[in-house]
Amino acid sequence: MAHNHMEYERQSAMGRRALRINLIIVLVIMVVEIVGGVLSNSLSLLGDAGHMLVDALALALSLFALTISSRPATSTKTYGFFRVEIIAALANGVTLILVSVFIFYESYRRFMNPPQVHTPVMLAVAGVGLAANLVGVYMLRRAGQGLNIKAAWWHIVGDAISSVGVIAAGVIITLTGWYYADPVIAVVIGVIILVGAVRLVRESVDILLEAVPKQITVEKVVRTLKEVNGVQEVHDIHIWTITSGMFALSAHLVVRDLMVSQSAEIMAAANEALSSHHNIMHTTLQMECETCPSGNVCSVSPHEH
Repeated sequence: MAHNHMEYERQSAMGRRALRINLIIVLVIMVVEIVGGVLSNSLSLLGDAGHMLVDALALALSLFALTISSRPATSTKTYGFFRVEIIAALANGVTLILVSVFIFYESYRRFMNPPQVHTPVMLAVAGVGLAANLVGVYMLRRAGQGLNIKAAWWHIVGDAISSVGVIAAGVIITLTGWYYADPVIAVVIGVIILVGAVRLVRESVDILLEAVPKQITVEKVVRTLKEVNGVQEVHDIHIWTITSGMFALSAHLVVRDLMVSQSAEIMAAANEALSSHHNIMHTTLQMECETCPSGNVCSVSPHEH
């Protein structure tokens, strides 16, 4: 369990650093796009600047959540503040859905009345924005796979895709004069962002509902426990996620009639099997013996690993 927390802290520190740098990048590019949008009369750039503002707020929320989640557990928050990260990821996912809806709305308006734009300024600003966003995508990809980091990553990916769309629209308008390229590409951008946002919200809700992690199968975990010498049956098993990559389990193990010292050996073997085969570090195992009147191993209480 200690190693699991150390790894989480290492990933959290990397994530906070990446988020701080990305927040600065997003704010700078947002200002550049506002100026460029006004100078070029490009609604696409101004819309992307609004997208950047939403993303800056989302990155700040993710940074706040990572900072809070690193606080130690208390007598009233015995799991610590890990779930703050998941709540922030859920909020970011919902925000991304709203951003995609806004993009669809703006696309509809531009289909009705495509704007006249000055493409040289539009292309130059979008190019700078794309370069900055690609740096951000790379940094957040290296920072880890936590759900909160993934939420921030999707925001920056959305910005990068938006920049690509603005560039593509600028090139098409320059070469053909077809101003409908702007709303068409905006719809594609909105769909890509929406797909990632829905996936993010689903994963966040699953964790908050304490669903079985998608990379773990209950049947395989039960089979692993039954392979431990001395375990006859497994029931009342529950597997959930505390935060991204931190899994927990509680279960009742039915064992043969044995000495208390032997039951401790079975407990240790079960924890080792769960850790090595399924990356489940936090366990609460209740041992039972069918031959005992109470059904439980006498004087052996639930074990925290």
